[in-house]
Amino acid sequence: QVQLVESGGGSVRPGGSLTLSCAATGFTFSAYTLNWYRQTPGKERELVAQISPSGRITTYADSVKGRFTISRDSTKNTVYLQMNNVKPEDTAIYYCNAPGVRSGVWGQGTQVTVSS
Repeated sequence: QVQLVESGGGSVRPGGSLTLSCAATGFTFSAYTLNWYRQTPGKERELVAQISPSGRITTYADSVKGRFTISRDSTKNTVYLQMNNVKPEDTAIYYCNAPGVRSGVWGQGTQVTVSS
């Protein structure tokens, strides 16, 4: 069964750190680009970060560049999003996405709330 399962969300204070994980099953993990998106109520999903199949190429939204890091571990079939120096505007539901798998696979999302 093709599946993405996010974890690691929660509440964090501004300036703090959080690491999100996304465990993949049911497809050849190392063959696909993977994305992290986020969404807040009333807004479209925003692409936050992308990582190539090899992990050598990463891209970031300007809003998170220098603060977030995407990485992947093919031995664990898991993609990560390290979030540092978080800001209140980072509050959102974060989704893992594999755009090249079937017609695109999404996880169920994990809530991140940044508040003092």
